[in-house]
Amino acid sequence: MSMGSNSTRRISVHQVLGGGPVADMLLWKKWCGGAVILTSTTALWYLFERADYNFLSFVANVLLLLVLILFVWAKSASLLNRPLPPLPDLEISEESVSIVADELRLWVNFALSIARDIAIGRNLKLFLQVALGLWISSFIGSFFNFLTLVYFGVLLSLSAPLVYDKYQDPIDEKRRRCNRHSTRLMISNFKRIRRGTLASTEDDQ
Repeated sequence: MSMGSNSTRRISVHQVLGGGPVADMLLWKKWCGGAVILTSTTALWYLFERADYNFLSFVANVLLLLVLILFVWAKSASLLNRPLPPLPDLEISEESVSIVADELRLWVNFALSIARDIAIGRNLKLFLQVALGLWISSFIGSFFNFLTLVYFGVLLSLSAPLVYDKYQDPIDEKRRRCNRHSTRLMISNFKRIRRGTLASTEDDQ
């Protein structure tokens, strides 16, 4: 009975991630894309973080190499009667700009709705969750620089969905227990601070 109820409550991680090629890559259904992302981000992190390679120099050298290859390819093609480099139209379409703008608008509106619920709706639970998340982000950020955090974010995005998809039920149970415990703890601390503030105010009067 309990196993049936647990299976009905299971979330399709693939559908939550959009159900497209990005979801396939994050869940390693198409391991080639995940391997390329992991290898390239690891190489970039090593170049900039460990080898102290300058970002501007790296971009300039890559572009210089690309332009040189295309120039030599085009010149040799004209001399040897070979086809020119197969370059696509180097322009950004209105459709792609609209898609990015719509996605950005959704995220901004979501953040503004959270701020409104905290400021106007006085949602204490949401406020405590946001405060805890920001505090954890600040605490982690004090140990690493931005590039290392981005690299860790890529590693998490390539591992956390896969782990959650395989062990969803025990993870959900642990998460519910932690949420209940942290909410009780933060509410009790908030009430204790409030009582201390009221007591100090009465002593001053």
